[in-house]
Amino acid sequence: MQTLIVGGTQGIGAAWAQQLRARGDQVWVAGRTAEGPNAIALDLSQPDSIQAAVTTLLQAAPDVTRVINTAGVLHWDQGQPEKSLRQLHPDAALYSYQVNALGPALLAQALWDRMRRCPGFVFASLSARVGSISDNRLGGWYSYRASKAAQNMMLKNLSLELGRVNPSAIVALLHPGTVDTQLSQPFQSRVPSDQLFTVKRAAAQLDQVLSQFTPKDSGTLRDWAGRDIPF
Repeated sequence: MQTLIVGGTQGIGAAWAQQLRARGDQVWVAGRTAEGPNAIALDLSQPDSIQAAVTTLLQAAPDVTRVINTAGVLHWDQGQPEKSLRQLHPDAALYSYQVNALGPALLAQALWDRMRRCPGFVFASLSARVGSISDNRLGGWYSYRASKAAQNMMLKNLSLELGRVNPSAIVALLHPGTVDTQLSQPFQSRVPSDQLFTVKRAAAQLDQVLSQFTPKDSGTLRDWAGRDIPF
């Protein structure tokens, strides 16, 4: 199987790529600093970069059947997730939306011709439980929550449109839990040790959950234990 993992140069994506290669899959990884064989430069905040990366991928792996996006942004040098409305800043909100919501949708758009023609094509992307509107009981994290909720809607739409032209295709949204990565590092102190996963464990769990998706599950948000999360 030929697979592209966006965000596959570090964290969960890198661990997932390693596991897939160990079982004999052909794996390409994409990231902003991708180097080496089967590595593709891709920045989800830049539409031109997304299109160029997909063009490169399809030249190298024309039979790709699975694309997994593990990239996302929660915090960066310019700021942390908002604890209150007073901290909401347009630049942070727009950047979160660009990477977490619009980026995956534009990635799917660039792959559309391949997705609609390939039987059993799988497009998966990491979302988050905090992106569920019905499950939101704490508030805060305005930009991150909203961007993940927007990604959920984007990919739900994708699942419906893709299902009309390729009923065997799957669009999967995955919640990895709290994983020991740079994304979660500032927020790990309150997480019980048995609920903080290594990247290796998280990748194995997500791979197992994704393998159990069927076309009738397309457009579903599912957590690392295989439980559906309502939008």
